[in-house]
Amino acid sequence: MFDRIRRLLEMIRFSHTLFALPFALLAAVMAWKTNANEGIAFRPLDLVGILVCMVFARSAAMAFNRLVDRRIDALNPRTASRHLPTGALSVGNVVCFTIVSSLGFVGGTLLFLPHNPIPLVTSVPVLLFLLGYSLSKRFTAMAHFWLGAALMLAPWAAWVAVRGEILAWPPLLLGAAVMFWVAGFDMIYACQDEEFDRDMRLQSIPARFGIVGALRMAASCHLVMVGLLLGLGFVYNDFGWLYRGGVSLIAVLLIYEHWLVRPDDLSQVNRAFFHVNAVVSIGLLVLGSLDLLL
Repeated sequence: MFDRIRRLLEMIRFSHTLFALPFALLAAVMAWKTNANEGIAFRPLDLVGILVCMVFARSAAMAFNRLVDRRIDALNPRTASRHLPTGALSVGNVVCFTIVSSLGFVGGTLLFLPHNPIPLVTSVPVLLFLLGYSLSKRFTAMAHFWLGAALMLAPWAAWVAVRGEILAWPPLLLGAAVMFWVAGFDMIYACQDEEFDRDMRLQSIPARFGIVGALRMAASCHLVMVGLLLGLGFVYNDFGWLYRGGVSLIAVLLIYEHWLVRPDDLSQVNRAFFHVNAVVSIGLLVLGSLDLLL
């Protein structure tokens, strides 16, 4: 049983939850700071609920993605060694895991009751949107932005969970920054499958515009991300010099990421995708939170 659990966590790359989680936590810290300014007390259950919902939502989405892509993964040399194509996990195992994770996500929203019913009411539509990404590559090259929008929901939902406020500029700007960040690095990652996607008639920016075009679009997305983060510093007045320093650091890291990956050399894609982006998300959480708390 423990070996099966280990394989399931490997399949969904559980350690990569840190891509979206730091942005959700930063939005939560922003919301708690705003609440404190208004004299609203901190609720520990809000933090528990955010963590539970984030972990289960991502687990459900990743498991569903592996399910619907298992036949495509088996044909792609880069992904043929994944757990479902090799039989390391059965379809039944992954289906059960997807269902349990989905129920865990919806159940996690109960932690915000009774003071905030919005997470529970919106949980199923949000879950369907997250799962829908897995099918998007079959009909639109804009699938990268669908993935970005899915991760955009993390900071936005965290703000809603803490504040009970759906429309507010701070989470929208932070969420939009996440969307362009994710879309950009997903385009870079998809460059590895440019030829395969074209042969299989799958939609992606590299398959549509080539690797050079995809890298240029990815750079444009990351430029927009930095602009949105700078804009957030003006809209959310509690941020100071430490946050702005963090945004400057992110800009440098993104430049480094694009220096690593070149049209004639994709050997550093994994390093750019996993390592640099992990530093981007965690770094902004740490510096932004310190700015607000200190």
